[in-house]
Amino acid sequence: MHGEIDAVELLGRLAKGEKLTLLDVRGEIEYHTYNIGGKNVPLQDIRDKAGEIGANKNDEIIVVCSAGLRSSTAADLLTEKGYTNVKNLTGGLLALRKVKH
Repeated sequence: MHGEIDAVELLGRLAKGEKLTLLDVRGEIEYHTYNIGGKNVPLQDIRDKAGEIGANKNDEIIVVCSAGLRSSTAADLLTEKGYTNVKNLTGGLLALRKVKH
């Protein structure tokens, strides 16, 4: 089971300049249209490319997508692969953008 992080907490941590491991699991076009940084590995590629995230199994990984559904699925897959500190952005980038404005 993965953890959760909400938009307010994530924005606060980014504002403090924390170095976070962000994983954006949207499609490439969505990622290039709007993103908050991080590695882009589309959900359908997570099983094969989990090793390309650039994180150790115990590092905190924050998974994001548009609304929080794909990222929740990706977080579950990473947890199954042995990653122990995976968090899903609740409400996704839509929630993040609402908080920012």
